[in-house]
Amino acid sequence: MARSRFKAPTVGRRILLTTLLLVLLLGVTTAPAMAAGTKVTIRGSEFGPMLWGPGRQAIYVFERDRRGRSRCYGRCARAWPPVLTRGRPVAGRGVRRSLLGTTRRRGGARQVTYAGRPLYFYVNEGPGEVLCHNVNLNGGLWWVVGRGGRPRP
Repeated sequence: MARSRFKAPTVGRRILLTTLLLVLLLGVTTAPAMAAGTKVTIRGSEFGPMLWGPGRQAIYVFERDRRGRSRCYGRCARAWPPVLTRGRPVAGRGVRRSLLGTTRRRGGARQVTYAGRPLYFYVNEGPGEVLCHNVNLNGGLWWVVGRGGRPRP
């Protein structure tokens, strides 16, 4: 009678294989969630190259904000929704990754920052529109932002 070369896995091998399988499965399911951040890009505009968010939405900074701290809540935040992210923000074409960051808002949401300044959209703009650069609304001036993190002229 021929002897089989196949050996049944020992208890130790079964535990090792099960552990490896779990690590692989968990790693595959959690990696995309960790990488899912809001993408910010640089595109041209009538004010020169500036920051844009998903859906070609113009991005602004607020004069009254302090470095890393938003002062836009309530009525202000309804007109100027913060640029939020669930993961680390993604530096798209032309964006300096070293200038991209986040700050925590009241309630715990993570707001994207650029050069330390919290970022916002304007609720009444469509894709590709820039309607409120250098406009005084909600208690301060709003500016679009250039590649270096400074308001555009």
